[in-house]
Amino acid sequence: MTLDMDKWQQTARFAGGRKTRTLLPDPEPRTRSYTIFSVDDHVVEPPSTFEGRIPQQYIARAPRVIDLESGGQAWLYDEKVLPQVGLSAVAGRPIEEMSYDPTRFDEMRRGTWDVRERIRDMDLNGIYASVNFPSHLAGFAGGRLQLTTSDADLAFAVFQAYNDWHLEEWCATEPDRLIPVQLPWLLDPERGAAEIRRNAERGFRAVTFPEAPHHLGLPSIYSGHWDPILQACAETETVVCLHVGSGGALPSTAPGAPSDVTSILFGLSALQTAVDFLYSLIPVRFPTIKICLSEGGIGWVSGLIDRLEHAGKYSDLFGTWTGCDVKPAEALRRNFWFCALDDPSSFSQVDVIGPTKILVEVDYPHMDTSWPDSQNLFRRSFAGLSEDTIEMITWKNASELFGVEIPLAVRIDPNCF
Repeated sequence: MTLDMDKWQQTARFAGGRKTRTLLPDPEPRTRSYTIFSVDDHVVEPPSTFEGRIPQQYIARAPRVIDLESGGQAWLYDEKVLPQVGLSAVAGRPIEEMSYDPTRFDEMRRGTWDVRERIRDMDLNGIYASVNFPSHLAGFAGGRLQLTTSDADLAFAVFQAYNDWHLEEWCATEPDRLIPVQLPWLLDPERGAAEIRRNAERGFRAVTFPEAPHHLGLPSIYSGHWDPILQACAETETVVCLHVGSGGALPSTAPGAPSDVTSILFGLSALQTAVDFLYSLIPVRFPTIKICLSEGGIGWVSGLIDRLEHAGKYSDLFGTWTGCDVKPAEALRRNFWFCALDDPSSFSQVDVIGPTKILVEVDYPHMDTSWPDSQNLFRRSFAGLSEDTIEMITWKNASELFGVEIPLAVRIDPNCF
């Protein structure tokens, strides 16, 4: 069973009505033990995202922020109201308030949507580089911007404007520290592939692709429909990021399960996605493709490897991998990268997973975020690991995966930025 992500966010525990929002004072800058490259954070799209970027004929229908009678704010897009402007943008608020989404920009810590304040919050936490995924307006893989309207031309104009803003305004503020990740064009794979190639030439390092496009009403990953986009990603070395929830649905155990059950099962969603992308034979057709499972944790990875190797003993009965020059477990280790957020016991499996395949994330500004204590969390998690392994996990793997050079001075001393 799957659960619609929007419905999950709108449960009684998350909705909460109009409540007092508390913004805590700035934390003290944290002691930096490591150079950290976070491969999963989020940007809340600011009200100015589309200003000056939309063709004249679409301006009246393009997304804009409106004030609500309730006192909140929302996005209005092609006459449809999208109320959750924050989507768990709760960094810097008391833990007891973290289940309620802010509904006004002035109720969020400014670093959630102001890029210069974002850099400041990264500095407070000791984070050098960051990959910033979209938030509620776009959907984690751009599906909401494209499927909210029935006008494909409007959707394409908005889609391109978002990518332009992300590259030219957000990431351009600190191009060595904010890593561009583009939205994919989902309504036509050939046109989507052309956008991947065009954006790679402009400097985009990654694309946030739906982990389960069939949940969005789009063709399944098993259909071959998406091969033009995936081929373009392989050719341009664009990392395919599969973020939990990007397909619009999350796992649940049974009807009536409380919302925190779904939160616990985030890793199950990543496991299912890994198996789907493996058994669709994407790594076989595109052997150089790079797939990053964002916000899925690493605790399940070694168990999946064990199962793949066990099931491989009788895989000829099914025929899926017959004639392939790589086995499932080998493809997983070759083509996939995995992201640790708060997985301290899982690092005991680093040799099974592979030390070059593990990355770290902060998930600012969501409920799961370790901000502003990420350095302390990682210091506890890395107990017993060698310095070389820690270096790979904290920044080197991400630097190589995304093709981003970390300055020598920062590699040597994380306190120098």
